[in-house]
Amino acid sequence: MSENLDLKIRSELRKRRMTMTYLAELLGISTPYLSDILNGRRNGKKAQEHIKAIKSLLKIE
Repeated sequence: MSENLDLKIRSELRKRRMTMTYLAELLGISTPYLSDILNGRRNGKKAQEHIKAIKSLLKIE
C-alpha cells in the first residue's frame, strides 16, 4: 500500500471518529490484519480486495 493511501485512510478514520477496530469489524477481518494491510506488510490479492473495500467504505480515491 502506498504511504499516501495509508495516510488518507488514517486521516479519514480520524475525521469520522472511527477506530481501526470498528473498520476491521465492518470488513470482517481482525484489527492486526487490518494494521498489517495499512502498514504494507500484507499486499496479496485478498489484501488488495480489502483495500478496495476500505476505499469504498470511506469514499477515498
